Amino acid sequence: MAPTLHARPVVAGRPFGALLTAMVTPMTPDGGIDLDATAALANHLVDHGHDGLVLNGTTGEAPTTHAPEKADVIRAVVDAVGDRAYVVAGAGSNDTAHAVRMAEQAAEAGAHGLLVVSPYYSRPSQEGVYQHTVAVADATGLPVMLYDVPARTVVRYGLATLERLAAHDRVVAVKDATGDVVGAMRAIDATGLAYYAGDDALLLPFLSVGAVGVVSMAAHLVGDELAEVIRAVDAGDLATARAVFRAAMPMIDLIAGSGNGALRSKLTLALLGLIPSAAMRLPQAAADAEEVALVRAALVAAGRLD
Repeated sequence: MAPTLHARPVVAGRPFGALLTAMVTPMTPDGGIDLDATAALANHLVDHGHDGLVLNGTTGEAPTTHAPEKADVIRAVVDAVGDRAYVVAGAGSNDTAHAVRMAEQAAEAGAHGLLVVSPYYSRPSQEGVYQHTVAVADATGLPVMLYDVPARTVVRYGLATLERLAAHDRVVAVKDATGDVVGAMRAIDATGLAYYAGDDALLLPFLSVGAVGVVSMAAHLVGDELAEVIRAVDAGDLATARAVFRAAMPMIDLIAGSGNGALRSKLTLALLGLIPSAAMRLPQAAADAEEVALVRAALVAAGRLD
């Protein structure tokens, strides 16, 4: 087993806090990783309501960043905010041995937890999903958040599989991007795992059935607001939660409703001057002039850009 470094204490009920952003990976115009911008963005997010940051996931363009780059991103963020926020690193692959190496490298780089997605493309059986996940969870001493996102993987974590995985002492949470609120409620009841909404627009429904927080894209822009929503629900003040969430919906729609949250997140952050460049790596193509104009107009309409 690889050594576990810089592990943070796990808080009962909310093992990674309440508000996490699936953070973009800032890049230079020529496609290099911009570690200074990465650290600055991490600090900005933690200053605006975040308990944690999820690195090297879909929004972080994990399919096109390489192992040394992923480790560098983790180190930069841990150095920047590791004493103030949970740093969760993606360890997702459809090759179990590769996912295990990613987990080990994330632990060595200082991550506080792992995000483990069900294997994509290969369409394994539920037994294959189970064995894959256990192999990754066994690779380090870090707590694990499962990522259930069938729109990208095709294969869901079945309820029986979730129940089996919940018995593993390091599997503590699920990022649920299934859109299935009733299914999430049943899984929360059956497993006791901490559920995090994986779709920004479904935060309130997920909280209503027992979810403890969100892993968000739109929180790049509305972290303070989403943190307030969660606090209001905790306090039983649903009227405030709904009002704050409605006010945040234009930005949620702008980012999460676009079909390409990584592109929209980077573009909005660049337009707001929070990262130097909106550059992405192929096959993610840069926004064209029409999309830039659309996003700029939405930010102006929301009072976030002059």
